[in-house]
Parts: sequence; structure tokens; C-alpha cells
Amino acid sequence: MTPEFSLQATGRSRRRLRANRAAEVGAVLAAGVALVILGIVVGSVIVRAIPGLSLDLLTKGPVLFGSGGGIAPAIVGTFVLILIAAAISVPVGVLTALFVSEFAPRRLADQVKLWLDVLNGFPSIVIGIFVFALAVKTKVPIIGLGHHQSAWAGGFALSIIMLPLVARTTMEVLALVPNHLREASYALGVSKWRTVLGVVLPSAIGGIVTGTTLAVARAAGETAPLLFTCTYASQLVTWDPSKPMSSIPFTIFSYSEQADPHLHAQAWAAALLLIGFVLITSLTARLLLDRSRRKLGRVA
Repeated sequence: MTPEFSLQATGRSRRRLRANRAAEVGAVLAAGVALVILGIVVGSVIVRAIPGLSLDLLTKGPVLFGSGGGIAPAIVGTFVLILIAAAISVPVGVLTALFVSEFAPRRLADQVKLWLDVLNGFPSIVIGIFVFALAVKTKVPIIGLGHHQSAWAGGFALSIIMLPLVARTTMEVLALVPNHLREASYALGVSKWRTVLGVVLPSAIGGIVTGTTLAVARAAGETAPLLFTCTYASQLVTWDPSKPMSSIPFTIFSYSEQADPHLHAQAWAAALLLIGFVLITSLTARLLLDRSRRKLGRVA
């Protein structure tokens, strides 16, 4: 007589199934809590920012007394600071990633990756103190630095924050470039450095842009380094990097400590602008990364 066969889990299989379902439920609950917290934060910022939103907020400088005015100097200052930081961190980060991924011995590459991860975890206020001692209080001015705060010093501090993100993201993308592209180039007699510049680097350009975008999104919201290197409240828009500049994070910090309710509304509006910028840059980075992975996958 043929024994009956059952698909119902029993014994150890049942315990494993229950544990798996419990883990799935826990993961779903954790994701739900994270989404709820995110929704509460964004929703509260939107509600408080609506009274301060206006065209003047983007086009005018602050006023000394009464309502009105805007944060145009802070917007321009943030743009200049990010531009300086990107101009420093992107070339250094990409070259570091190329050296570690293509030229460095394995032991040295592992050490560089380790210290980049350590730098990525450094508190931003420590970086601000370091740049303050190096570039603001130094007795020998360097390209406009020294004895005073400036956009150069602020951008340099932000570049230190951006550097490990750019380098590590570029390394991850370079690892996705198929080896047969390198081998085909070597088979044609092309040198290694020309293969890296002409074959590997163009294939990974999407990931490099992604890393840069993520680094910009993080640096744009940093306040602590700017408190030591580039804090300035101005009614006029300036593009001179040798002078201190206002920034959106510092403006939020400064306005939130004032007693004027109108400045509080502008601080919330500035926070909403910053959240929107970070959201757009993060989504752009995700789209570029997915596109780069699909492209490298087709090549492979």
C-alpha cells in the first residue's frame, strides 16, 4: 500500500517556516516604522514651511527688521561651496579609486579602502575643527586662506566629507566593469594606463556621476564644518570665494535661534528646500546607478 505524501511542514521544517515568517514580519514592520518616521518628519517640515514659501525667498536677501526678504545669499553660497568641494573631491576620489582598483597591490588596496571607510565615519565637526586649525588660523595664507573664514575653507572641509563617498562608489563601479574589456584592449597591444583611461573609465562614468551626486547630497546638508570655516550672514549675494559666505544649513541654524516668528518660517522653508534638493539628487543618483548597472550587465 502506497504511503500518503503530504506537503505540510512538520517538525523542524515547521519551526524553520515559523522563524522565516517571523523574520519577514519583523522586516516589514521595521520598514513600515522607518517610512512612518520619514513621513512625519517631511510632513511636519512641509506644514511649517508653507507660510515662509514665496518667490522673494529665492530672489532676495534677508531684511533687518520686519517681514519679507529671502535667502538668496545662502542659496548662492551653498552652490559655491558645493562647487569648490566637488572640484577638489571628485578628481582626487576618482584617481584614488583608479589606483586602488587597477594598479595597487591587494594589501595596499585593502588598507586604502579601510581608511576611506574610517574617514567616511568621521564626525563632521571634527573635520571642521581640523580645517579651522589648518586653513583659518594658520599664519601662512594659502590661496586666500588664513586668518579669516572663507568659502575656500568651507569648500575644503566639505570636500573631505565628499572624498570617501566618491572614491568608494567609484571603486564599486569599477569592479563591475567586465574583465574581457581589459583583456581585449591588452590583446591589441594597448598599455595598461591607456586601457584604464580609454576603456575602463568611460564604462564606469555613470557610477562616478552617481557617487558624486550622493556626495553632493550629503555635503549640502552639513552644518558643523561650516560653523568653523564659513559662517557669515549677509544681505547681498557674493560670488567671491576668498570671503565667508552664507549657506542654507547655517541659515537654518541661525534663524531657528531667533525670536522672530517670520525668521522661524523662513528657516522651515529653507529646510524644505534643502530636503527637496537632497531628494532630487538622491533619486537622480539611484537612476544613474541603475542605468550604469544595466549597461555594464549588457556588456558582460
